[in-house]
Amino acid sequence: MRTIRPMSTVVVVELTILMPCLNEAETLATCITKALGYLERSGIAGEVLIADNGSTDGSQRIATDLGARVVDVAEKGYGSALIGGIDSALGEYVIMGDADDSYDFSELDGFVERLRAGDDLVMGNRFLGGIEPGAMPPLHKYLGNPVLSTIGRFLFHSPIKDFHCGLRGFNRRIIQELHLQTTGMEFASEMVVKSTLGGRRVSEVPTTLKKDGRSRPPHLRSWRDGWRHLRFLLIFSPRWLFLIPGASAFFLGLVGTLALAFGPVTIGGAGFSELSQLYLAALTVVGYQAVLFAILTKIYAQHEGFRIPRSRNFDRLEKRISLESAALVGIGMFLVGVLIAGTQLVEWASIGFGALDASAAFRAATPAALMMMLGAQTVMGGMFLGVLKVGLKRS
Repeated sequence: MRTIRPMSTVVVVELTILMPCLNEAETLATCITKALGYLERSGIAGEVLIADNGSTDGSQRIATDLGARVVDVAEKGYGSALIGGIDSALGEYVIMGDADDSYDFSELDGFVERLRAGDDLVMGNRFLGGIEPGAMPPLHKYLGNPVLSTIGRFLFHSPIKDFHCGLRGFNRRIIQELHLQTTGMEFASEMVVKSTLGGRRVSEVPTTLKKDGRSRPPHLRSWRDGWRHLRFLLIFSPRWLFLIPGASAFFLGLVGTLALAFGPVTIGGAGFSELSQLYLAALTVVGYQAVLFAILTKIYAQHEGFRIPRSRNFDRLEKRISLESAALVGIGMFLVGVLIAGTQLVEWASIGFGALDASAAFRAATPAALMMMLGAQTVMGGMFLGVLKVGLKRS
């Protein structure tokens, strides 16, 4: 539950300068003073809004005494604080930034200019604007931020080169339409990814990063929060994480398994036979599971509104996939395996259940077992799809 401490009524607010806050008493006053000074200097009708996430150091009183508005956000997390602040903001545009005095709230003209020009999300780029000595740990400067931003650009075709800059501006209504949901530091990536996938106008402006003014360590935890960003980027792109690797493994494994069913194969002096067939069959199962998982993940994401916009091709595929169709296909695959196994049983019976040619029997049994496993996976995948498609009343 959030409560809003009222301030003087503003008829029209163009800009909200939003700062998430958790025990920022050392630097909060400096940030608010700069932000209020910018609003006065630029003549913009605006407000300074502090989204407090449970401070115990008097940050709330500092903010209200300086004329800022405070909204209390009970749910913990960087993303939670910002979502609460965005929902409470009065401005048409919002510029958000950390309250640790690492960003200069008195220099926001570039953001306002791009927002007024119609951009929906305007990101700061610290690598273009400059990073003062000691402002960013080498691990973040040379590895974390460049690598994660490159992955994000590749997976989502985003023009943004600094995914994790804390200073950014956006059209409040447009961002609310994206239904941002992550509560932690990965909120920064979610905003960029969803804006890009939604076809929103995004841009960057040079931003200077300086060493923050706090005496305590930052809330950010390098490895934990870096992993959360990477995990979000990968899960939000099941095509690259599951579908393409899974489909490659599936077809390679299946072709190899079936080829070796007719006898050993030699490629470049290397011989492949029963042992290779067993491992290829396992690769087929793993690849097929990855493909199923990619499809089910995408369907779940589509239903929950994670992926924007919806893919028309995938919508058509989704309409053709059902519990019943998956069950029919899966049962058919399973019966193929049973038919092969039955043929082997008849052959075994014809020799009085005596000793079989172990090599030939293994080469035939492996595809049979593979088809039965794939068939069972397909049936269970269809059942899970049926669960996803059950209509539920949402509060």
